[in-house]
Amino acid sequence: MATGSEDTVRKLEQQVAMLKDQLAHAQKLTALGELASTTTHEFNNVLMTILNYARLGLRSSDEATRTKALEKIHTAGQRAAKITNSILGVARNRSQGFEPTDLATLVDDSLVLLEREMRKYRIDVERQFEPAPPVLARGNQIQQVLLNLLINARQAMPSGGRVTIRIAPDEARGMVDLTVRDTGAGIPPDKLRHIFEPYFSTKSGPDETGRGGSGLGLAACRDIIEAHRGRIRVESTVGRGTAMTIMLPIAPSNAPGAGAPVAATLPSPVSPAPATAQPAT
Repeated sequence: MATGSEDTVRKLEQQVAMLKDQLAHAQKLTALGELASTTTHEFNNVLMTILNYARLGLRSSDEATRTKALEKIHTAGQRAAKITNSILGVARNRSQGFEPTDLATLVDDSLVLLEREMRKYRIDVERQFEPAPPVLARGNQIQQVLLNLLINARQAMPSGGRVTIRIAPDEARGMVDLTVRDTGAGIPPDKLRHIFEPYFSTKSGPDETGRGGSGLGLAACRDIIEAHRGRIRVESTVGRGTAMTIMLPIAPSNAPGAGAPVAATLPSPVSPAPATAQPAT
């Protein structure tokens, strides 16, 4: 029979788990609010393109001009659909199970949402995608992590720079590595060891877009990756930049396709490991 103290500990553990779920939900809503603010401007650009070419087509009697206007409207409509689908990918509540997930697709969807922001701050984005198998993941959660890493990279380069996104399989360990590398100021060693701690931030506060400074972003990323039995690692050199790498388990070859969620179990050979932070060599 459980003692009174055991019952108290159990109730406290349940309350902590519930509070963590509530915090994760609140962070997701905050991220969606920030994305809505960013994509509102992009949608406005798309709508202006559609309206301007619609007017051109209505005013012109030339068949070639009308055809060109319709083609531009069609292209703008496709862009709007991509933005909408990317937002829905972050917002939708998927099964609590894991499913085969293509990281390259998640990267492309995330960059659709941040394209205007990257242009505004003069950030060049380079993709280095090696052929890689799907990972076993909850896609919307991994996209949340990826968006956080990309926004952090952009904030580290207020005067512009380059973000390199690399995907590479590690078949020997049964993992796929996804690295986001920036050419920013880097993180001093005395701060680097603390960056995954809740409420610790290298920033003095939110930037002009209202993002960052709470110290919750990377702590939440760590929790998400460890729940996937993956790892997250950071390497940084002051004056040269920072590289964040997440490592996720490869989906079993007999796993159902992305349309059919897999039971929330992961391969036993992949064990959780703590986040690591170290200066780059």
